[in-house]
Amino acid sequence: MREKLTITLAIAILAVTQVHAQPKPLTTAWRGAGLTPCAGSDGGIVQCPPAPGITVVRAGRLFDSKTGRMLTQQVIVINGDRITETGPEGQVRIPAGATILDLRGATVLPGLIDAHTHMFNTRKAGGATEDYMLIAVHNAQSDLRAGITAARDMTSHGNGYGDVAIRNAINEGRIDGPRYQVSTRGIVWGATPRDPSKPEDPLAAAVVRSAEEARAAVRDQIAHGADWIKLYPAGAYSFTGDGKDQYEVTYPLPVLQAAIEETHRLGKKAGCHNYGGEGLQNAITAGCDTIEHGFSLTQEQAHAMVAKGLFFDPTLQRYTEPYMDDNDQKSTGGKYRMIPIFERAVKMAAATKGIKLMVGSGVDGSTFAHGTQALEWIALVKQAGVSPMRVLQAGTMTNAEALGWQDQIGSIEKAKFADLIAVTGDPLTDITELQRVRFVMKGGKVIRNDLPSARK
Repeated sequence: MREKLTITLAIAILAVTQVHAQPKPLTTAWRGAGLTPCAGSDGGIVQCPPAPGITVVRAGRLFDSKTGRMLTQQVIVINGDRITETGPEGQVRIPAGATILDLRGATVLPGLIDAHTHMFNTRKAGGATEDYMLIAVHNAQSDLRAGITAARDMTSHGNGYGDVAIRNAINEGRIDGPRYQVSTRGIVWGATPRDPSKPEDPLAAAVVRSAEEARAAVRDQIAHGADWIKLYPAGAYSFTGDGKDQYEVTYPLPVLQAAIEETHRLGKKAGCHNYGGEGLQNAITAGCDTIEHGFSLTQEQAHAMVAKGLFFDPTLQRYTEPYMDDNDQKSTGGKYRMIPIFERAVKMAAATKGIKLMVGSGVDGSTFAHGTQALEWIALVKQAGVSPMRVLQAGTMTNAEALGWQDQIGSIEKAKFADLIAVTGDPLTDITELQRVRFVMKGGKVIRNDLPSARK
């Protein structure tokens, strides 16, 4: 009982510190160099953030992600990091002294949300923590400059709780990067008994062998700052001699149910890596909040997901790249291929009424470069037949809902964070425009502006 209270208290403290981690004014007289600074989260001094200013964005076109319509000649008023007013030109008062960003030659959209990233590259044996932290920061900043203003990071790839540190540093304003929700180490199934002579890697995924161990791993990762719990109910795929796709099942269903129940009890969500088969069905049965990948998703399973309110995050581009055919060529001599099976599943799911389709790239520094996530939006349009309007809504509003941030991000409206991007063309007619993001603002701060914009 005492252990549970301690863990609950630790989680509550983490939640508070993550919200109130911005630099604060010093409480004592300043006796050092320069102007009086502020105190950072570690007690060290930092420059105080500038006073909030008022910025006005004039948008030639503006994508309304709530209705799916493209509006014209719109004005967005921003105070500090929040939007205070939006509306047609001439109907919104422009405050005196405001900084004007003239984007009348561009299309303004809500910042994109990538629902499946890996800011860390996979850690190799002997790799230095410092190196991988720097790589992760670079990856995060590449994503932000490409228009990904928020993301869900789906495990740190053998880098422990490094994603928590980077998320917090971004929240504290120490570095620029997307708004993150992170899932830390992940939890995998141990099919063989634990070997006392081989201690498990504390930076890699937690290995569990029972329902109680699964619950304990969930509590531990949340106490360390996880926003999500990453689970792996279905593993590798292969083909039978007659070409039937089959999938490895990992956790027994009661273990998976225990992990998800504990996650929900602590107020968090679970994302389940699933290629297909029984493991995929187990994830739906257990109520995993997001089903990742789903190579063999069936119509019956898609309907079950709709009934349970589960989200589908296919990561289509990531698993239809040429290396997939290379692997199938080696294992089947080219007789059988996974790519068409997966494409059919995504098309079917996208056509299922009520399905909550997400956009997640799976970008991980191995087969998909950070900063190129627009390829996933494009793949869903060109390979899965989803309309550009729906893909834009999925990568903003639906993803925001999955993250529980629908009141904060995902659309351009009053009281939400001023997370905006801009392109020169119209992505409703050419979704590839997302590969050419020219303007990025996160929380009212201009991250990049490669548009010929006029200021007043």
